[in-house]
Amino acid sequence: MYQEEYKRWLEADLVDPDLGKELRDIEGDDEAVKERFAVALQFGTAGLRGTLGAGTNRMNIWVVRQATQGVADWVKTQGGTQTVAISYDSRLKGWTFAKDAAGVLAANGINVRIYDSLMPVPALSFATRYYKCNAGIMVTASHNPAQYNGYKAYGPDGCQMTDDAAAVVYDSIQRTDVLTGAKYMSFAEGVEKGLIRFVGDDCKEALYEAIESRQVRPGLAKTAGLKLVYSPLNGTGLEPVTRVLRDIGITDVTIVPEQEYPNGYFTTCSYPNPEIFAALEKGLELAKEVGADLMLATDPDADRVGIAMKCPDGSYELVTGNEMGVLLLDYICAGRTQKGTMPKDPVAVMSLVSTPLADAVAENYGVELRHVLTGFKWIGDQIAQLEAAGEVDRFIFGFEESYGYLAGPYVRDKDAVVASMLICEMAAYYRSIGSSIKEHLDELYAKYGRYFNKTDSFEFPGLSGMDKMAGIMADLRSEPPKELAGRKVAAVIDYSKPEETGLPKANVLLYKLEDGSSVIVRPSGTEPKIKAYYTTKGRDLAEAQAAKDALAEGVAPIFA
Repeated sequence: MYQEEYKRWLEADLVDPDLGKELRDIEGDDEAVKERFAVALQFGTAGLRGTLGAGTNRMNIWVVRQATQGVADWVKTQGGTQTVAISYDSRLKGWTFAKDAAGVLAANGINVRIYDSLMPVPALSFATRYYKCNAGIMVTASHNPAQYNGYKAYGPDGCQMTDDAAAVVYDSIQRTDVLTGAKYMSFAEGVEKGLIRFVGDDCKEALYEAIESRQVRPGLAKTAGLKLVYSPLNGTGLEPVTRVLRDIGITDVTIVPEQEYPNGYFTTCSYPNPEIFAALEKGLELAKEVGADLMLATDPDADRVGIAMKCPDGSYELVTGNEMGVLLLDYICAGRTQKGTMPKDPVAVMSLVSTPLADAVAENYGVELRHVLTGFKWIGDQIAQLEAAGEVDRFIFGFEESYGYLAGPYVRDKDAVVASMLICEMAAYYRSIGSSIKEHLDELYAKYGRYFNKTDSFEFPGLSGMDKMAGIMADLRSEPPKELAGRKVAAVIDYSKPEETGLPKANVLLYKLEDGSSVIVRPSGTEPKIKAYYTTKGRDLAEAQAAKDALAEGVAPIFA
């Protein structure tokens, strides 16, 4: 079956010469053919993601066209403006895929609003809402290595597509022949017919206004003398982040030169993920050189941001996603309370795998902190519920431990641009009162207890990887462990049972241990890996970390 599909591709006019060469190069190599054609990339709620190349199990113009035909079929049933917004980041083939998606939509009689240069996830979410679109498409593979690209689909509210809509799209994709099934017209023809138009300056400026309106202490950053090193990691953050920082008065910004401009090969960091040290290394070297107060890095599609903060002894320390989530929550609550801008009955939202330290901070300020499933769309869903009730102003902040933050309801996905602005404003504020982010974080730990959160990933590569992961999750459900690393399991919460959790069904298990620690087990929806999230607490970091290490040692055999 897969050999027949391979031959069909080999004989077709594939337009992209890279694909033809790759197909000829693997002729006679059954394993290579099987790997590319035995399965098709799955269209899930996050859309598509895979390595670039030829075949149904790769990211290429044909798979993009097929997916877009599925989106077009769904849009045509939705009424409304019959419009789709498109953006793309610095990934290889990004503009090609964005143009091809536009061509498929136009051939289906659907209007397109596409950015004329690469722009981040929040800009796509904003444009989808601004133009009252039926859907949005973001061509990105987020923080994956250079050989990947992907395709995220968004609903009319600018939030990632719901499970129900994605299921309809996937059904349509399966009925669309990958090489011949999608309608298509050239980008030029779409423009000529008035179906494809660029996103206007009015939309771009409205986004910057919306972001800057989320300042907590407007004007403060102008006078604080903050010194910043910033890296867009060769992605989309350069223009929007520096523009917003300049607007709020932060002008002493040194850009990491090797990572300044778009480069889909990510030559200076093979894994452009601000969660990991290697991605921040160049920035840290530069921060030490210029004596920066803060070093900041956004991932290629600028929806996540990682930082390193300067410590009193002059060294730099990385801040985890959980720590930054808590710092921002505390800063927003304290600042808005002080300024009298805190709404009545404020609401913050975090993913259930994020730190319980945030619960303590929220309680201190009388903020309702809602817990949702992993994935920022669930935070977006909470904003949508508040909006439907006419109470959208109650939403002050949302975050997840994987370095995603949002302050304000103007978009429905994580936004590294607003997060960068608030992190810098926060650093400027603490600097202005003779403190620092590091010192304030220590104060929070002294007040609420020393929490320690760590995530371990277990990879299951190859075609059988997903089956192995499913087997592990099935075993954990059929025979739940009574203890983990010698600690008694006090409670098990299975998020596949909505009737018990009150949340949508999810393949997640939470183990609460008698000593107050917890372990959450969750398979990734986009990659062949299972993640274990540990939370421990101690009198100091050493004690909390030792508890985590003992716990991880006891849990590891489950994934062997």
